[in-house]
Amino acid sequence: MKLTVHDNQIHIATGGRKAVADAPYIIFLHGSGQSHLSWVLQTRYFAYEGYNILAPDFPGHGLSEGVPLQSIAEMTDWVVDVIDQLGIEKAVIAGHSQGGLVALDLAARYASRVEKLVLVATALSIPVNDYLITSSKNKAQAAITMMTGWGHGRQAHFYDNSQPGFSHLGFGRALMAGNVHTALHSDLLACNAYHDGPSAAEKISMPVLAVLAGADKMTPLKKGKEMVSAITDCLLVVVEQAGHMLPAEEPDAVNGALKEFLKN
Repeated sequence: MKLTVHDNQIHIATGGRKAVADAPYIIFLHGSGQSHLSWVLQTRYFAYEGYNILAPDFPGHGLSEGVPLQSIAEMTDWVVDVIDQLGIEKAVIAGHSQGGLVALDLAARYASRVEKLVLVATALSIPVNDYLITSSKNKAQAAITMMTGWGHGRQAHFYDNSQPGFSHLGFGRALMAGNVHTALHSDLLACNAYHDGPSAAEKISMPVLAVLAGADKMTPLKKGKEMVSAITDCLLVVVEQAGHMLPAEEPDAVNGALKEFLKN
């Protein structure tokens, strides 16, 4: 789907299906330096499970035009502008990594728009290594290689992708290379500057699912569990062997946890 938002044409993945009247919406928000492709194994699956799907590429990412947004709050407001333009009153919001910060911020500041909240491989804050931030500005390809390596668990370095013909690391590098060259740097700065997670968590009133990765080097499991403890009604699922790129590494586990959560 193509949509013009703030004078830029943006791309929104729908799982390959048109919206159905009265069907519930799930909105999937990608992480730093990522795109809608991070969620490709979730969007297609849930589009055929009776949900309307939206997985937008943030400006400057994937197939969306525009300049990358500079803060988590800007990203949140942008998502709300998108769903306002589409006439969507309420949706399940699912965020991975940086997208989880956006989802958390959205649920705190726009609670009436969120049916349920899904936080995948994220935490209340995501501080970023200084060397990675510097590299993302001056040595973009090196930063992509580093982030792809750190972002995948050990099993993803050695075993086949669940998508035939793909390698986890190769897919990750190709996905990140599809963004404008400033996207990763802008995203990492936005994550590093976000400190409102604890106050946001206190305001969360809807049901929440946290799907965390046991081998996550970028948002360690300990930090994810601190987030879970800070939210009043939060169900925790831990995928022990997975790394930070959880939706791609262990799609069946993520899909299964989300499907069960949405039943209730």
